[in-house]
Amino acid sequence: EPVNPDWDPSDVEHNSVLHTYTQDQPETHQYIREMRQVLDEFDDRMMVGEIYLPVDQLLPYAGAQDAQMVHLPFNFHLILRPWQAQAVREFADSYDAACNRVGTWPNWVLGNHDQRRFKGRVGAAQYRVAQTLLLTLRGTPTVYYGDEIGMDNVTIPRDRMVDPAGLQQLDVPSASRDPERTPMQWDATPNAGFAPAQATPWLPLADDFAAVNVEAQEADPHSDLHYFRALTALRQQQPALVGGDYASVDSGAEQVFAFRRTLEGQSVTVLLNFGAGEHDLGDIAKGQTLLSSLNDQPANGAKLRANEARIILN
Repeated sequence: EPVNPDWDPSDVEHNSVLHTYTQDQPETHQYIREMRQVLDEFDDRMMVGEIYLPVDQLLPYAGAQDAQMVHLPFNFHLILRPWQAQAVREFADSYDAACNRVGTWPNWVLGNHDQRRFKGRVGAAQYRVAQTLLLTLRGTPTVYYGDEIGMDNVTIPRDRMVDPAGLQQLDVPSASRDPERTPMQWDATPNAGFAPAQATPWLPLADDFAAVNVEAQEADPHSDLHYFRALTALRQQQPALVGGDYASVDSGAEQVFAFRRTLEGQSVTVLLNFGAGEHDLGDIAKGQTLLSSLNDQPANGAKLRANEARIILN
C-alpha cells in the first residue's frame, strides 16, 4: 500500500500507509450483504458495522437504497471532532440531513474500545453535556461500558501494557488502547468487583474505583449513573426523543448548541452549554424543564448555566 506522505511518527503506525487495497473495497459490500441475508433468517437480530469512514462512504454500508447491509454503520465522527458547540452542531446537521437523503437511520457514538474515554476528552465539567447530547439526538445511541458512571482513562505503566499497538510504539502515547479498556468498576472491593480479590486483572484499575463505581452511585441520587438513568427514562417517556424529527435552533450564543425534536405536535428542546458562562436564551428556554444536568428544576426561561444541559418540553 502507498506510504502516507502526511504521516508523522508521533501518530499511530496504522496511519503510516494509505489503505488503498485493504479498506472499503467493492467486495466488502458483497460480503456484508451475504452476512445480512443470513441474519435476516432470524427474528430480532441487528448488525452494526465498526466502520471509520467519511459520511459519504459510511452511509452506503446500510444499503438503504439497494440490497440491505448493516442496520447501523457506526458513526464515530463525534469522537474525532473538536468539542465545540458550533462544530458539533455543524456535523449533527449535515449527518442528519445525509441520513434522511439516503433513507437510513442515524446512530451516535461517543466512546469505544479504540479511543480515549470521552470524559477525559471533553473534561469532567462537560461530561453530562456530552452524555445528554448522545441520548437526545435523532438516532440510536451506543454507550461504551463504564461511560454511564463516568469512568476515565487510566494511566498504564509500561510493565502492565498489553495492547500490541501500544507495545509496538512505546514512545507514542496515543498508540496504546489500554487506558480505555480497564476493568468495569462495580464496587469498592478489591478489583472493583470485576474479578476475585486474589486475581490479577488483565489491566490495572483506576485509582478512583473506590468512589467511582456502580454500587456507590446507586446510593447517590445525584450521581452520574442516576443522571444516565434519568436520560434513558426520559427517552421512554417522551416519544419525540426517540422518533421525532431533528432541527437545530439558533441560540444566539456561540457556546450553546440547541436543537428541537418534534413528533405529532409534541416538541422537546435540548439546550447544551459548551462553556463556562451563563446565557439568557429568551424564548427557546421557555417551557417545562424535564431534566437538568445540574440536578434541579430551573424556572421557565431561566438562564442556561455554565456547563449545563437542559431538556425542555415546549
